[in-house]
Formats: sequence, C-alpha cells, structure tokens
Amino acid sequence: MKNLRIAILTTFVLVSIAVAATTAADDPLSGTWTGDWGPSARDRNQVTVELKWDGKALTGNVNPGPNAVEIKNATFDPQSGAIHMEADATSRRGSQIHYMIDGKVEGDTMTGSWSHDNREGDFKITKK
Repeated sequence: MKNLRIAILTTFVLVSIAVAATTAADDPLSGTWTGDWGPSARDRNQVTVELKWDGKALTGNVNPGPNAVEIKNATFDPQSGAIHMEADATSRRGSQIHYMIDGKVEGDTMTGSWSHDNREGDFKITKK
C-alpha cells in the first residue's frame, strides 16, 4: 500500500512538472523583456516591456511605473512569431506620439522596427 501511494505521488509530481513546462512553452510572450530601441546604432534608448498573452489577447506596457505606456492593438502569431503592437505616448513637449511596432519573436529575443510620424528605427529586447 505504501508503494502504491509513493507511485501515485511520483506520477502526480511528474505530470505537474510536465504541465508547467508545456504551459511555459505555449506562452513565449508573458513576462518582462529588456533591451533598447532607437533610430540608429548610435542613438539608443533603454526599454523595459511587460507583456501578457493569454493565447489570444496580447496586453502590456512599456517602461512600467508611473509613466508607463499602455500597449494597444497588439497581435501575435505563434506560428510565424510575428508581433504587432501600438502605443500612444506623450512627448516631452506634451504632444501625442502614436508608435507602430512590428517584430518577430525567436526564442527569448524579439527584434523589429518601430515608427511614428516621420521617424523610424529598430529595437531588440530579450525576455528575462
């Protein structure tokens, strides 16, 4: 009887670990990403992005804290790794800036391009 309980407990633990690993693999986006973005190799800005993906909807924010910028109109295609995000920020001068961000997720790295008004550049962020 004791061996049966140990076998059942061991099976339960192994199944739990497998489910947790599968869930993590199925959600390549949720978590904190850090890296940089900018219009050129010499003009870079550090960035932190928090993302949450429930398998359908992608939400999150850029630079969490009191001045966080909410991510809107976000999509992710898990088959291709293609990601699209938009964000509205306020410039230092008080004007509104609408960012369009397109990229690709490969493992724990996301790279791509961004644009707003007549400016554009690239970004690279890595999942922590």
